[in-house]
Order: sequence, then structure tokens, then C-alpha cells
Amino acid sequence: MEIKRDIYVQKLINRMHNGMVKIITGIRRCGKSYLLLKLFRKHLLNSGVPDDHIIVMEFDRIDNEQYLEPHTFMAYLRKHMTDSGNYYILLDEVQLLPKFEAVLNSLLYEENVDIYVTGSNSRFLSTDVVTEFRGRGDEVHIYPLSFAEFMQAYDGDIYHGWSQYILYGGLPLTLTMNTNEQRSAYLLQLFQTTYLKDIIERNRLEKSQELEDLLNVLASSIGSLTNPAKILATFKSRLHSSISLSTIIRYLGYLQEAFIVQEARRYDIKGRKYIGSPLKYYFEDIGLRNARLNFRQPDEPHLMENVLFNELRLRGYNVDVGSVTKRAYNAQGIRQSQQLEVDFVANLGSKRYYIQSAYALPDEEKRQQEKASLLALKDSFKKIIIVGNVVTPTQDDDGILTAGLLDFLLDPNSLEW
Repeated sequence: MEIKRDIYVQKLINRMHNGMVKIITGIRRCGKSYLLLKLFRKHLLNSGVPDDHIIVMEFDRIDNEQYLEPHTFMAYLRKHMTDSGNYYILLDEVQLLPKFEAVLNSLLYEENVDIYVTGSNSRFLSTDVVTEFRGRGDEVHIYPLSFAEFMQAYDGDIYHGWSQYILYGGLPLTLTMNTNEQRSAYLLQLFQTTYLKDIIERNRLEKSQELEDLLNVLASSIGSLTNPAKILATFKSRLHSSISLSTIIRYLGYLQEAFIVQEARRYDIKGRKYIGSPLKYYFEDIGLRNARLNFRQPDEPHLMENVLFNELRLRGYNVDVGSVTKRAYNAQGIRQSQQLEVDFVANLGSKRYYIQSAYALPDEEKRQQEKASLLALKDSFKKIIIVGNVVTPTQDDDGILTAGLLDFLLDPNSLEW
């Protein structure tokens, strides 16, 4: 079954003929090649582009080995570009081509050429795009399958689908596997043979144990406020490690560069400024997070929060953790300040949403607790509480919308309810 990834196809469509190299980045095995070579190529053909004006090269195929020489590859392109019509060049695993930066920059001088490429995490990250193309590379970042995309191919109801998704995540190949044993082994192997290997090779690390320990610490604390100093304390108290603060900071950067984890910074909503520390870390794929802990800590409330964070990001929003100060009188009549947290502040252009992730609201006390930070905000932006169970979307007298998680994830327009 074909999984439609319309949000990414549309991003590529929006960038057609913009004079830049369209660079699809993302964690390994998240579907970059599928997006470019199947879905986007299908769009080009359906739009009337002749097949011979779409030039595809998969550099990781053995039968294309002869083109892993820049001048030979350029000669191949010239041979197939026989007229002045527009040509679409789709290059998969372009980092395998020696001097690929020079090749791509050279192609930009051709007026009738539109270039799209994918690259692996070991050599083609967001930082590389900025460095190598100096304003002429346009990045489209692709995430593992969202829950809505996952359900396009899942053979079952949404509740069993969610049960599998929250445990094994959204890497597409997990949907082709018949048993949980296969899924578990696949995710565990990916970490050892691919993701960690990429980071170690790229950054020339001599040993990986401290990097693996850091991953485990982050996996155990998703959704919790932390910072490098707190992580260092954990290393010293629990692992009796001599790792330095600078090493932790550097390793956190490596993990973010490789799209394993992403940070959500704290934002002072009323003060309109970022707070340096602490912050939160979330995994790009929750299945990979669970694999780091050998599937021993399901922790669905925090996994739900991680899924919501990823969902908002793939919808194009910048996502921060909100901080708001509430001042009130205590029982003794003394005015005190209380620091409250908004799980997510999602911004896109002039749009803003305040979102609380609440796995359950069993009673009125818990509801008021989740509402407290939202009620402290006096602006007119929409305020939403997402709950883990099934509820009819309802707006209360305070203007706060309460909605169910699965319905929210399955409807691309759910923020506008």
C-alpha cells in the first residue's frame, strides 16, 4: 500500500524552480528515498512532465557504480539532456558521489535544471547544507511517519494502531514486519549498526560508551526539564563517570545534528524572551527511544507528549516550552509568584497555539491544574488541552478547548477546531 506523505510532497512542489538545490534530510530509514523517487516523481509525471525529462540516479546501487566519478556522472547528465526543456534531476544518496558539492553547485548554472537530492546522516546534515551551499541549498526535513500516515498502512483499528505506534514508532519498515520480535530487533540493530556508527564516524569518536549512556539518560527523561549540568550530575551519581560538561554539551549537539533528539527551549511568554535553562529533549522517533531502554519503560504520558511535539513540528510549527508567572495571594494574605508551565507554545507566522498534554483528567482538581497555566495567559491565542482518552472536542466557559489525542492526530486541521 502506498503511504501518502502529502505534506512533504507539497513542500517540494512549493520549491520547484526556485534556483536552489532541494535537499531532503532526515534520520536514516524515515522514507527520504520513497518521498523523492516514488511520490514526487509520480507527481511530476501526473503533472505532464515527460519521463525522459526526469533523470534519476541512485548512487547506492551497484549497477550505478560507474557514475561514482564526477566527470563521468556529468557526462551522463549531458547525454540525457537533449533539448532546452526543463529537466528534473533526482539524486538519491548523493553523498556517495565524490565532490558532490561541486557537482551540485555546477548544475545550478544550468537554467533548465531543477535539482532534488537526498543524503545520509553521516555526511549530509542541516549544518552541511548551510556550509556547502551558502544560501543555494533549500532543506526539506522529513520525519518518521506521523500517526495519521502510519494508519494509512496499518491493518487494524486506531486503538490497536496506537498501541503499536506508541511502542515501535513510525519508521516505515516496522509496518512491513509481522511480529513484535522483528520490530524490536530491527530498532535495536538500527541504533548499533547505523545511527551510532554514523555519529562515531562523522565526529571521529574513539569510544561510544559515554554517547550510549547519554542516550539512555535522555530516553529516561523525555518531557522532563533538564540541562547539561543536571545530566552531568546524573552521570556522576548514577554512572560514576568522569565525563566532562563540555563533552556532554558536544555529544548533545551530535545527537541533534543526527536527528536522533531535538530540544524544546523554554520561552517566557509574558516577558517575550527565551530562558537559557533548563529545557526538554524529545526523540525524533519514539520507537527508537523505547529501543534504547529495551522497551522496559513505556511511560505513555511522556510518550504522548513526545508524539505531540513531533506532530506540531511536522506541521511546520516552531515549538517551545512555555513559562508563565502567576501572582496570587496565599492563605496568609501574602502575594506570591508561582512559575507555571505550558507544555507547548506552537508558532507559525502570525499563528500561535498554547497546548497542554494531559494523559488523563480523572477529576476536576486535575482539570484545574492543567488549566492553571493557560488561564494565566491573557492574550487571545487559542488554548488547547489534549487528553489521552476519547472525548468530543469541547470549549469551556474560559475558551479552552479539550480534545482527544487520536482525533487530534488524525485530523490535519485539528488546530482549527
